[in-house]
Amino acid sequence: MATSSSNSAAGAKPNNTGAKQAGPAAEQVVAGFQRMRQEQRSLASKAAELEMEINEHSLVIETLRDVDPSRKCFRMVGGVLVERTVKEVLPALESNKEQISRIVETISTQMQTKGRELNEYRERYNIRLVGEEEGAGKAASGTQDSEGGGAKGGAGVLVS
Repeated sequence: MATSSSNSAAGAKPNNTGAKQAGPAAEQVVAGFQRMRQEQRSLASKAAELEMEINEHSLVIETLRDVDPSRKCFRMVGGVLVERTVKEVLPALESNKEQISRIVETISTQMQTKGRELNEYRERYNIRLVGEEEGAGKAASGTQDSEGGGAKGGAGVLVS
């Protein structure tokens, strides 16, 4: 309830000053910029997670190519361990890897578009970032941190 009362109080402020200003208030500009940056970060995080899944798929595919096609293997499908043969699993893994690659390409395009939107927004409202060079280093380390969550994929394979 405290949130809704603070929202209504915050909503009342721009209405009082909005009649004199032609553009959005500084708080709204900053909030919009931060929202757009967060969207870009989440896209980067998702792309990194999917890249890890592609690497896992590649590792498993390379391992299974050297194995007898009639050999038993177990695959995790939707939280259930299913017994199959290597011959059945290998094409499914390759197909999944291709689909994930296409998704990563789409996300990469979305990130580039979001970056252009951010730059246009910065230019339009003359936004300056404090320590911009330091922010680039933090963004790179944030991407590395998000890569650790890539083990969530449900395409694990165990060969017996």
